[in-house]
Amino acid sequence: MDNARVFKMKFANIYPLYIEKVERKGRTKSELDEVLCWLTGHNAKSLQQQIDMKTDLETFFTQAPQLNPNVSKITGLICGYRVEEIEDKLMQKIRYMDKLVDELAKGKKIEKILRQ
Repeated sequence: MDNARVFKMKFANIYPLYIEKVERKGRTKSELDEVLCWLTGHNAKSLQQQIDMKTDLETFFTQAPQLNPNVSKITGLICGYRVEEIEDKLMQKIRYMDKLVDELAKGKKIEKILRQ
């Protein structure tokens, strides 16, 4: 899939899929929100605003208050790529988000997901 197409995907369309994924594995929407807010610097209100405005992923990350300074601690494979080696910075942020959601769905402790 070409990056431009991914960047234009609506966060509002992806978010319910994330919720479904984590809930299937016994996790909660509030845990998902905590992880997403940790990554992006959004709070619950601004996260909901991004959903309501149907922003695309590029805008979602551009308007993120502040990417967490510990994102460099997110490592490993996602979709066959090492997240720490992805050169396109926007794609790397998107893959960080995917990686954190996967870790949540796999039952990892919140403290470990948030790199504390």
